[in-house]
Amino acid sequence: MKLLKPIQEFIDELVTANLSEERKTVLQPLIDYINSKKKEEKPIQLNFICTHNSRRSHLAQIWAQTIAEYFGIKNIACYSGGTEATAVYTMVVETLKNTGFEVTKEGDNKNPIYSIKYALEKSPIIAFSKKYDDEANPAADFAAIMTCSQADEGCPFVAGSEKRISIMYEDPKISDGTPQQKEVYLERSIQIATEMKFVFSQINS
Repeated sequence: MKLLKPIQEFIDELVTANLSEERKTVLQPLIDYINSKKKEEKPIQLNFICTHNSRRSHLAQIWAQTIAEYFGIKNIACYSGGTEATAVYTMVVETLKNTGFEVTKEGDNKNPIYSIKYALEKSPIIAFSKKYDDEANPAADFAAIMTCSQADEGCPFVAGSEKRISIMYEDPKISDGTPQQKEVYLERSIQIATEMKFVFSQINS
């Protein structure tokens, strides 16, 4: 396994057995989509979309790409975007660092670019806030995965997507400015990582 050792160990410890049947049902369309692309031997492109592309969509993108590598899934690329661009929220970056990702910040503007290393021989994930149709994202043949209800409602049509899947997560933003912030962001990160581990554990070899 070529993941960075702390990340490898973190994923090893994630328990998928406790996922509710309700959440498994929510995740099934994503499992089906990935399996269908794999069966057709076509590239798997996943674009995780949230309103501001600052928290949940980045966590989902990064964990999906990392856990796909954990399971040895080939020919997959994960992206993220929003209905508007803001910035990757700093607590998301801190949460990933504390989990073992190696993060380098490039630039010091309002929307910095982060280089996020998760594996020894893979290019780092490049993370910055952008609209879902940014040129950094695929224009066609991808699944649009809506991670928040606001984006789901406000973005009824995602141009170029061949499948639209709703996998909602509670916004950790509710904890901003409180003593529980670090704990809530870690909790959301663990939830997303656990669900991505379940998804990729169900992909046919």
